[in-house]
Amino acid sequence: MKHLIDPTDLTKEELDSILDLALDIIADRKKYSEVCKGLKLATLFYEPSTRTRLSFTSAMMELGGNVLGFSDAKSSSVSKGETCADTTKVISCFADVIAMRHYEEGAALVAAMNARVPVINAGDGSHAHPTQTLTDLLTIRREIGHIDGITIGFCGDLRFGRTVHSLIKALARYKDVKVILIAPDQLKLPDYMKYEVCELNGIPYKEVKSMEEVMGELDVLYMTRVQKERFLDEDEYDRLKDSFILDAEKMKLARKEMTVLHPLPRVNEITVEVDDDPRAAYFRQVENGKFVRMALISRLLEWADDPEHNSSLVPEDAVRNRHVCSNRRCISNMENVDTLFRPSADTPGQWRCVYCESKPKL
Repeated sequence: MKHLIDPTDLTKEELDSILDLALDIIADRKKYSEVCKGLKLATLFYEPSTRTRLSFTSAMMELGGNVLGFSDAKSSSVSKGETCADTTKVISCFADVIAMRHYEEGAALVAAMNARVPVINAGDGSHAHPTQTLTDLLTIRREIGHIDGITIGFCGDLRFGRTVHSLIKALARYKDVKVILIAPDQLKLPDYMKYEVCELNGIPYKEVKSMEEVMGELDVLYMTRVQKERFLDEDEYDRLKDSFILDAEKMKLARKEMTVLHPLPRVNEITVEVDDDPRAAYFRQVENGKFVRMALISRLLEWADDPEHNSSLVPEDAVRNRHVCSNRRCISNMENVDTLFRPSADTPGQWRCVYCESKPKL
């Protein structure tokens, strides 16, 4: 069965197939209005969401299907102590496909391990957000016309930004992509991401500490907010929350063809005066999210019983119950599941958690 837990679960061909279908849906929405007639999507959102949850709901409804689920874990049996695995087993009895957002990193993987239907990761902690990645890629194709050969700057919270991590992984599939990382030291992209995603795939990257020095180089500027909910130390959040703010003056330094993306919600990292700039694509990006989720749902249901499209959920070289994850937000530290670790590509002899990519506890 095919699941989407991480962007790398999709081959380049599968990824392009979904983007091509999304473009066809945009061109003729009526043609797809009954593709999911009689089918149900379950939206299991353990964490607050506006765009992603409503985007999934709207996508399934436009495909002619129905939606069930919850938008607050407190209103579900989770409040009684039910595990992610058991919830998924139950929901598999009622739905044909599941979209899950969870604050525990690795929760979507556990769900997929226990589901009888395709599972879509709608965001698991600060780990991954693959459907936002599909949204971003579709927006780049519509705004610029191609993905190969772009220079993209990621600005803001690159340490905790699951949208950043997911998009960089997906861009590694494309040719001649250049990455510029714009962040303070405390919010830099993790070293393992730079090594495993950029260096091993031959993606040129550089790190800078201001937008101004690179604005003229960019085809895409990907802004992110500093995420208060990911910080354990509120004082550190207060020190960093205003690190980078995009305004009209900085936009004057950019190329006329540059596109500004943002996964939203924003706080103050993009001033409202930028909204009227034709290069600001973040609200068009939101609508693209609905179309690409329509395409994703259609494809996963189409591939569900096709052995040629299958997700390998646990790496063959993974070891079970040998290490303990150092990440307190990892599902392996919050629920009774096997610990899973794979060999680390960036440090020989070291291991990384399959659920969240963190190192073992020493």
